[in-house]
Amino acid sequence: MGIIKIKDKSFAVSIRHDDIRKEVIRVADEINRDLAGKDPIFLSVLNGAFIFTADLMKHITIPCEVSFVKLASYQGVASTGIIKEVIGINEDISGRTVVIVEDIVDTGFTIQRLLETLGTRNPKEIHIASLLVKPDKLQVELDIKYVAMHIPNDFIVGYGLDYDGFGRNYPDIYTIVNE
Repeated sequence: MGIIKIKDKSFAVSIRHDDIRKEVIRVADEINRDLAGKDPIFLSVLNGAFIFTADLMKHITIPCEVSFVKLASYQGVASTGIIKEVIGINEDISGRTVVIVEDIVDTGFTIQRLLETLGTRNPKEIHIASLLVKPDKLQVELDIKYVAMHIPNDFIVGYGLDYDGFGRNYPDIYTIVNE
């Protein structure tokens, strides 16, 4: 599918699933190498990171746990700038190596809020793994150790990312088409 329509917007393929898969495997290999012997807990940020997390976990070969946290900051195609924690963390992460798994980092405010929340729980170390990063949109300084791909500041859907809840199911990533 070259062009898809979701609600009132059109989107064109920008990153094919095969290319995504290669980068996910590369990130998993880096994590396996770097975190061997640390038994990390992966905290997947819902809803967007669920597909990335599932695919990443298929290639993580070290002992680990997986849990989920839900934070929201988007409405439509724009960030609201207000982050609200919807589902919290129930696991004890004190003294643990934590890997935050995020679908996309643009302004960085969501990850910054999550880092602040996790920091109060005394983890040993926190790493960030993001499928996508928009370096031109970052407004806070973050150490994102594991990045599958850097992308321009376009609105995208697919592979877990959505437009008003729709479009997460597409295996490719699509960029909005200006009509």
